[in-house]
Amino acid sequence: MNKHDFPKIHFYDQDFVDIYNKTWSWVSSFWVNPSNGEQDTENGLFVYPENSKFIVNQFESIFSTFFLVYSNRNFDACKNIDYFYARQEENGAIRWKYDAATNSPVADSANPEGVGLPLFAFAEFNLYHKSANKRRIKEVMPTLQKYMAWLDETFKQENGLYAVPHVASSMINSPREGCYYPVDFNACMAVNASYMSALGDILNDKDLSFQYRKMYFSLKTRINSLMWDNDTGFYYDLDKNENRLNVKTIAAYWTMLAEIPNADKADLLVNHLNDPKSFGTEHPFPSLSVDNPNFSEDGNGYCGSVMPAFNFMVIKGLERYGQLELARECAIRHLYFVLETLMPNEENVPGDLYEAYLPGKDGKASMKDDPSFARPRYLLTAALSTIALMIENVIGLSISLPRKTVDWIIPNLEIMGIENLSLKRNLITILSNKSTRGWEIQMESEKLYYFTINILNQKKKTLPIPSGKCSMLIDKL
Repeated sequence: MNKHDFPKIHFYDQDFVDIYNKTWSWVSSFWVNPSNGEQDTENGLFVYPENSKFIVNQFESIFSTFFLVYSNRNFDACKNIDYFYARQEENGAIRWKYDAATNSPVADSANPEGVGLPLFAFAEFNLYHKSANKRRIKEVMPTLQKYMAWLDETFKQENGLYAVPHVASSMINSPREGCYYPVDFNACMAVNASYMSALGDILNDKDLSFQYRKMYFSLKTRINSLMWDNDTGFYYDLDKNENRLNVKTIAAYWTMLAEIPNADKADLLVNHLNDPKSFGTEHPFPSLSVDNPNFSEDGNGYCGSVMPAFNFMVIKGLERYGQLELARECAIRHLYFVLETLMPNEENVPGDLYEAYLPGKDGKASMKDDPSFARPRYLLTAALSTIALMIENVIGLSISLPRKTVDWIIPNLEIMGIENLSLKRNLITILSNKSTRGWEIQMESEKLYYFTINILNQKKKTLPIPSGKCSMLIDKL
């Protein structure tokens, strides 16, 4: 096998395999060298060229790392976020968008400080578990600390919450008028603080770990006391006077990723995901609740569109609370709508991967004031669905290189798995097949690792997998 091949997936629905393969075949065309506008995987950045401009977006750059880590090192998953670190200003500021041709921040009157969702530590933690590169954490930690200090000094208020424009989350036309303390930004600060603490643990720096763990719990307490509404079982933005704004948006689910709600509150949030009057649409999950008067069946930007990056966030939040079956079911439902939009049944209707989808049927979303929305082949976020969710939630693999572990959660016995996935210098293959002896897991590896298999929540076992080929019969577990 050529080490530059992408990992192959196996799944009983060949359409899922096709969309996965098609995504990888498209990714290389979005690595562009801003100096000459030509495709360049080695020296380019992962951007969506638009009107001859190459805008590098913080939100999309962070999220793209979650699928680029599976490219078997064909693409540098760190390239874009390193670009942002290199632009850090003396006071610690990192702006949300840059024009890569000039390396200057993109000005926006709706977001004068150019602040974006603070999730760099979240990405770095995931990169560490897919690369085991501890040296990188040591190198980027001073940049991350300066960035967190800038956020504190610039946006933290006396009540311990952060006041930023709600458009910092990219939800540009979401009906969040009067929002002063956005629930998503504050939850993301908690997410980042939690991962900063975890990175401190990896570096064996107890002071660093404690500093950010303390910050995390402080934010968690304030979000629960000020932003949670008992009557509706939901988290809301606050206005300047700390009054809750009665608008249910997908932004509230960042709290689950941050593990802010307790089990009871999390159950109430999950109820909203299943409620057709709230977020339980045919295509999960709309950016605005159905019962809001501004909700649009056409999506209208962030007034109902289904956004792949937010679906990824919600599904990862469900995982945090052990809702693995619901997470997988929603990932599969989402992917079927993405598939139908890529390969429409109607003639003369072009198909593609889009930045946003309709909440009630297949098709791309639209926006009243922006005819270019939703942009086609928007792999910067759409590939989260077709690659990351495919591997992690549909097939069910969770991989940690530093721990030398592969966890495989199989909710039902199906022919599926992954072949030739590069774990640093170790290519692994894990496949489930039905043979004359019954269901068996076939494995191949170049080095030892520990394999945990969880089948139907009834059988769970951890085994050391030696180098070479081996197999196990599920009935014998």
